Amino acid sequence: MADTVLIVEDEPDVLDLVVYHLQKAGFKTLTARDGDAGLRKAGDQRPALVVLDLMLPGLDGTEVCKRLKADPRTAQIPIIMLTAKADEVDRVLGLELGAEDYVTKPFSPRELVLRVKTILRRAKGGVEPREFLKDGDLVVDLAKHAVTLKDKAVELTATEFKLLATLLERRGRVQSRDRLLQDVWGYEGDVDTRTVDTHVRRLREKLGKAADRIATVRGIGYRYAE
Repeated sequence: MADTVLIVEDEPDVLDLVVYHLQKAGFKTLTARDGDAGLRKAGDQRPALVVLDLMLPGLDGTEVCKRLKADPRTAQIPIIMLTAKADEVDRVLGLELGAEDYVTKPFSPRELVLRVKTILRRAKGGVEPREFLKDGDLVVDLAKHAVTLKDKAVELTATEFKLLATLLERRGRVQSRDRLLQDVWGYEGDVDTRTVDTHVRRLREKLGKAADRIATVRGIGYRYAE
């Protein structure tokens, strides 16, 4: 059975474009043109994923995202933010509220469909066979998808968790932004590498004093220090 994607977007042209390309890729679609309608449809229909515009009449996208993640019925539904706001603070805010990813306008419909497919495939994936990754007082529990630092929980989004686990597993080896996009996000081709930088920045903030364990390799990508 085809997965259903809810698109919450108030611009008719953008809404029609997203619906067309998602249906062409084999998805079923639901639509809403304001935040309140989006919340109702997400709660009633339980779509597999939500594509959510940030600038909406009534409830804006950030508030819709916050409420979806706070509701047990919809908390596990992945969200892709679709927004004209490309500033770092806006991207970080969306990710902090629990969105899986973001796409900035103007956008490539093909890239959006790719991201939808990748996130849904990842959401359906099984648990990794290993149980733990450790670096001193930092422990990544792969089975429980939990991270502790000095025995205190570090709250990470699903993408931040996979990013940290990937870097830690490959400690000492440089990981290019393109490689991380493929291995963490599942993206291939011409995808904006700022996605990686935004997630690394937020991950470092959450790691606090342990942030320097993730080193920037100028012009290439990142490396978890040995």
